[in-house]
Amino acid sequence: MAEIKATRGSDRITIKDVATDAGVSVAAVSKVLRDAYGVSDGLRSKVRASMDKLNYRPLASARGMRGQTYTLGLILPDIRNPFFSDILAGINTALERTPYRLMLGISQSTTHIEEGLVDSMIDSQMDGLILIGTAEDQGRLEATAAIKPMVAIGHFAPQSGGYDTVNNDDQLSAQLVVRHLVGNGYRHIAMLSLASHTSTIIEERELGYRREMIEQDLGSFINVLRAGQTPREIQAATRKLLQGPVIPEALFCWTDFIALEVISVATEMGLRIPEDLAIVGHDNTRHCDFAQNSLTSVDQSGELLGLKSARLLIERIKGRTKSEHFVVEPRIVVRQSSGG
Repeated sequence: MAEIKATRGSDRITIKDVATDAGVSVAAVSKVLRDAYGVSDGLRSKVRASMDKLNYRPLASARGMRGQTYTLGLILPDIRNPFFSDILAGINTALERTPYRLMLGISQSTTHIEEGLVDSMIDSQMDGLILIGTAEDQGRLEATAAIKPMVAIGHFAPQSGGYDTVNNDDQLSAQLVVRHLVGNGYRHIAMLSLASHTSTIIEERELGYRREMIEQDLGSFINVLRAGQTPREIQAATRKLLQGPVIPEALFCWTDFIALEVISVATEMGLRIPEDLAIVGHDNTRHCDFAQNSLTSVDQSGELLGLKSARLLIERIKGRTKSEHFVVEPRIVVRQSSGG
């Protein structure tokens, strides 16, 4: 077999070079690239070995002209929340044995930035989109879904939205937190929520908190404080709450990275956790297990959310049109921050 050398400039390695190196037809290589039905594992392995050996990378524009680019767009609200890395790990696991590759965009929880990213990904002919905690309204989401397969994580949509959703049962999350804290003897239970209500998961968690407080005959103690996501905003909100006329006995934070900041501020103020203030987070990220945190948190299985979203998106790309709405059932992981 003739040696094939990768060169620069116009002598780019082609699909014909891959076919020659693998000892198969051009049509066979094309089938592997398209992940066509009926391709054997042996053929796929042989062709991919040649692609790796020759450093073959199909042009996205050429693949787009053939119908697919095998690129998927993922848009995150920000990169500070460690929970998103759990979701990303699940997506990557789902894509390991597929030809799809992931491209990331950061929206900064801002609608116009997210819309610009979505438009750019569509213009780049990406095959599908995964949006986490989207800030876009329902009309815009449905318009996007009408032209591009889409899955939304952390967004509660009408059943006829034209796209798939993957969610935690966020009302239940908050209810579990209140039940746990009440069971440990706390009554003055407050919630530190998100200032912006563009996220439907925040609405669901607040609703679950309020409902369970009423169910536990603690309606008079309902206290929802909303803050932004920057350290300065979290610190200011925490100090306002803990220096107020009625200091809560326990605090439910809408996400772990907020709760960890609260632990820092409360400790700095001389409060003991959980003796003076019990704290519960949400997402059960890896930082909860650190001894200095020992943060009780709600586990919603970020990796499962990511895994399921990628699989649903690929199903949509392959032709499924009926919307699927997958929901994870959360559980409380108890640590020292809530009194054991």
